[in-house]
Amino acid sequence: MLIREFDEADWAQVWPIVREVVRSRETFPYDPEMTAEQAYDMWVEAAPGRTVVAVDGDRVLGTAKMGTNRPGPGSHVSTASFMVDRAARGRGVGTALCRHALDWARDRGYAGMQFNAVVETNTSAVELYRREGFAVIGTVPGAFAHPTLGRVGLHVMYREF
Repeated sequence: MLIREFDEADWAQVWPIVREVVRSRETFPYDPEMTAEQAYDMWVEAAPGRTVVAVDGDRVLGTAKMGTNRPGPGSHVSTASFMVDRAARGRGVGTALCRHALDWARDRGYAGMQFNAVVETNTSAVELYRREGFAVIGTVPGAFAHPTLGRVGLHVMYREF
């Protein structure tokens, strides 16, 4: 597996991953009715942010975006988001993307990384982030409408560098 900069040609494989993750309504608080164009504008980061893909040959296994969490006085903290193709889950793709984002942020001098809305029932993501040094610093109860579990919490997670 190789993690590399997103290229425009990758969108043909990234969009189905984004569409499936978002439309499942289980892990991301994004509009499940978003179009490919809206998703592109939301997912593909402009510099100084970055969007990457994890690939195996020509096949995109997953994608990540990373950048500054908030502008101005909060610009010393980074953020990132990750999506992995359903067929590639459980193979370390998410871990590799998370580590890549952490390295990217540290190399650019950020003081830490914050995740603003981790669905508490997304246990694989929560466990991954904890293994990579993140802590839950707060949970907004009932802030995410899960399709089968009802209203569940959204964690704010943070890792200081």
